[in-house]
Amino acid sequence: MKRGKKYVEAAKNVDRQKQYDTAEAIAIVKKNATAKFDETIEAHIRTGCDGRHADQQIRGAVVLPHGTGKTVRVLVFAKGVKADEAQAAGADYVGAEDLIPRIQNEGWLDFDVVVATPDMMGVVGRLGRVLGPKGLMPNPKAGTVTMDVTKAIADIKAGKIEYRLDKTNIVHVPVGKASFTEEQLQENFDAILSAIMKAKPAAVKGAYLKSVTLTSTMGPGVRMNAVKLMNV
Repeated sequence: MKRGKKYVEAAKNVDRQKQYDTAEAIAIVKKNATAKFDETIEAHIRTGCDGRHADQQIRGAVVLPHGTGKTVRVLVFAKGVKADEAQAAGADYVGAEDLIPRIQNEGWLDFDVVVATPDMMGVVGRLGRVLGPKGLMPNPKAGTVTMDVTKAIADIKAGKIEYRLDKTNIVHVPVGKASFTEEQLQENFDAILSAIMKAKPAAVKGAYLKSVTLTSTMGPGVRMNAVKLMNV
């Protein structure tokens, strides 16, 4: 795969044989984020889980202390008083059955997170084929199926992110933006790591964290010391 000049230059700042401490990794990733836009800093955490087994799944949510640096658009499925509550809490879109054809037939997906009250899940279920593959399906574990729509919206707008295993047993999560200070990125990363460590399934055998890589949107990955991170 041919890489651009900027990537090749940035890669010189990374020792491929080394596993970095968090502070060092963040400093390098920040330095390498030289694109003309504010790059997203991401963590890619390879776990020792086997996601084919239900008792080794990881899924949850965590509110990042400094947010994600991204404006999040929230769609809420609710009726009556709960719909009014969602509007008052700052939801970007609120609706019920009326939104089904818009999403299903017109391909409308101008939102980042979907929240639903439990009574609306029958309606939302009809959108499973559209929302599911995009990771937008509301889920009780992530706090997006709830009667407390005010809290759900407040948390999401404050920087709540979802984490879950992908098919290769890796968790991909945003840590913040390249414009964040190193301290802000460190505190966000610590919050993510703490949540994922707490979510460790009892059935996992061997090392829980196989590898942890920090990267920016356009920059090379920086490997972190997974053993050290497990003992923090």
